[in-house]
Amino acid sequence: MAFKVVIGDPSTGKCEQKESDDAATKALTGLKIGDTVKGELFGLPGRTLVVTGGSDDCGFPMRRDISGTLRKRILITGGVGFHASEKGQRRRKTVAGNTIHGQTHQVNLKIQVEKKAPAEKAPKAEKVPKAKKAAPAKAGSNA
Repeated sequence: MAFKVVIGDPSTGKCEQKESDDAATKALTGLKIGDTVKGELFGLPGRTLVVTGGSDDCGFPMRRDISGTLRKRILITGGVGFHASEKGQRRRKTVAGNTIHGQTHQVNLKIQVEKKAPAEKAPKAEKVPKAKKAAPAKAGSNA
């Protein structure tokens, strides 16, 4: 079964939707939200993609804090699957687990932005402390 894959690019703010092939489907199956996958599977060589979410075949959203592949009815106050219209509102909603499996219909991926390493600075010359002068010996002391 092929997934619909939505790949978001944070640098441009745009998304691209693709259909996964067999190799990409096998690579994605079993991954959890937050796992990484190579971009070569989707025609993005040299890039790393992060799984950010998805939905199953009935449209229930994947939620990070529900482990496994099952659906669960949970009492939530906000976040993925429910946005409260009033302060303090809670609702029991059905959500999918955080693992990609055969019943997953859509997978959301984000291109991971590589952080640039700070430029190496030239080593600073170390300051050498000046040698202290020896105190003159006191007259009258026998050492």
